[in-house]
Amino acid sequence: MFNTPSHHRVHHARNARYLDANYAGILIIWDRMFGTFIPEIDEEPCRYGTVKNLGNFNLLHNVFHEWIGIGRDLVSARSPREAVGYVFGPPGWSPDGSRDTSHTIKAKWRARIDYEATATTIAPAAPDEGRRD
Repeated sequence: MFNTPSHHRVHHARNARYLDANYAGILIIWDRMFGTFIPEIDEEPCRYGTVKNLGNFNLLHNVFHEWIGIGRDLVSARSPREAVGYVFGPPGWSPDGSRDTSHTIKAKWRARIDYEATATTIAPAAPDEGRRD
């Protein structure tokens, strides 16, 4: 199966549901094989952009801010293990786990969805106004 516009929209979406998905450029079979395929659903349209707002419209800043951030992290690394983590770890990786990665963002999203589903199914019943005891 070939990559479609829908698959590509998911790849660029910042919704928690769609993070780290649909990497394949031509054949979506690779994403299906490696478990990174997520179909676009009508109930949650794709929102494009970065997970956190960058705060300005400076083109150079917006293009290179991640590289600059990686450089700052490398300079502050206290060990070779930390340096390797900053370079090869997932976006947001930190030695103490204090930053959000796509995994923690998805976990928070899933917990919120589960909570909302539980809250709507356990909602108190409306009193029966026509009942007389």
